Amino acid sequence: MSEPHFRSATALAAAIRTREIGCRELLERYLSRVERHNPALNAIIATDLDPARQRADGADAALARGENWGALHGLPMTVKESFDVVGMPTTWGLTELKVNMPTGNALAVDRLLAAGAVIFGKTNVPVLLADSQSYNPVYGTTNNPWDLSLTPGGSSGGAAAALAAGLTGLELGSDIGGSIRNPAHYCGVYGHKSTYGIAPPRGQPLPGNVAASDISVICPLARSADDLALALGIIAGPDPVEAAGWRLDLAPPRGNALSDYRVAVILDDPNCPVDREAQDILQGLADFLAGQGVGVSDQARSNIDTSHLHAVYIKLLRAATSRRLTDEIFQRQLETARELDPGDQSFFARVMRANTLHHRDWLAANEERHRLRLKWADFFRDYDLLLCPVAAAAAYPHDHDHESERWKRTILVNGRPEPTVNDLFWAGLPGLAYLPATVAPAGLTRKGLPVGVQIVGPQYGDRSCIAFAQLLEGAHRSFAPPPNFV
Repeated sequence: MSEPHFRSATALAAAIRTREIGCRELLERYLSRVERHNPALNAIIATDLDPARQRADGADAALARGENWGALHGLPMTVKESFDVVGMPTTWGLTELKVNMPTGNALAVDRLLAAGAVIFGKTNVPVLLADSQSYNPVYGTTNNPWDLSLTPGGSSGGAAAALAAGLTGLELGSDIGGSIRNPAHYCGVYGHKSTYGIAPPRGQPLPGNVAASDISVICPLARSADDLALALGIIAGPDPVEAAGWRLDLAPPRGNALSDYRVAVILDDPNCPVDREAQDILQGLADFLAGQGVGVSDQARSNIDTSHLHAVYIKLLRAATSRRLTDEIFQRQLETARELDPGDQSFFARVMRANTLHHRDWLAANEERHRLRLKWADFFRDYDLLLCPVAAAAAYPHDHDHESERWKRTILVNGRPEPTVNDLFWAGLPGLAYLPATVAPAGLTRKGLPVGVQIVGPQYGDRSCIAFAQLLEGAHRSFAPPPNFV
């Protein structure tokens, strides 16, 4: 882990400030690794190297003059393909947007640049950011660096794979249905899904749209929890249009040591059965925490019917993503929804109804969401954090069948085929009610695949989630590179 390319962004930024390594030198190290390893991974799918090299040289020159551009001065990094960056296309994996070149940067990209970052490339996504895998007809398939036959997750799959393989220093992703959390879990890195609304997404929605989507957030992925705190501090805060009226003031962490925290633990749920091996890893973490003096309860539960929560989440999730549908597809699905048997509660039926939801029905679902949000607030008066799975199992094999009917895909969980879309339950558990959640490495399966833990906190409790991940990083488990990419 002494190699610069696997260090945390925080450590790299410090090494640049102390002149241990030059900005241009570090950029070239990453570009050399991209040239060597990216063909096998296909994680970084677009670059703009001349401006990046010029900026790195400028960063070195500025340091020589005693200037400091900010916390990320000279740090090479990449961003998810869906973020607008001048000089690189934004396609969302759609062939019709293959030549879409933005004329301005996403707001978060500008904030990273203002902090001194050197953004040299973009990372791969699924079509419309709508898959737990990362492949599309524009850029192809991204592989998991722990096993190239497996998915790295989605939709920030290229981001997590690039970080794990040591191809970039930091990443910026987005999450509406686990799109930061699942890739972090599958690739053994850190990711944070922020409280809804604290980091403005301007310049990240599907090209042509400016309104923020319901549920969706933008936030970092990294090789260290320290980096999550660093990057969140840079990108969070109101859009300049909104800054005239409000400012962000996140609560401090609820504790400074592991033993300061009261933690509830959930290992399984009927809405998404979790593989026993993954449960055992998380149980091992819970046992470790109890030994460290953490107040751990595996019996604590919120006063929430999780099946009801999941149903509301799927309804609002699919309503939120329905604006991505073409008029033709929307009309087809409207007819399908009208013909459904009222008693049909299959995943397909729920999606069809949600995609074509009447606004009055959306308002009713939103009311249910806010009732659940208040129940979570009650829960987090008794417990500081909730620890739970990120997904049903570790990374699974590439599966591009049923591309337009993803609910038909399955993975093996405890020896039985389970729908891959079940993982949306663990994404929606915090996501529906705006709660923050940090993913941190928790262990490896017998096959050597990463398993992460999801650390859920109260609304605006982002700093507690990340702080707990930082404490785990020092006391329990930190990032480890995949063996074939050391």
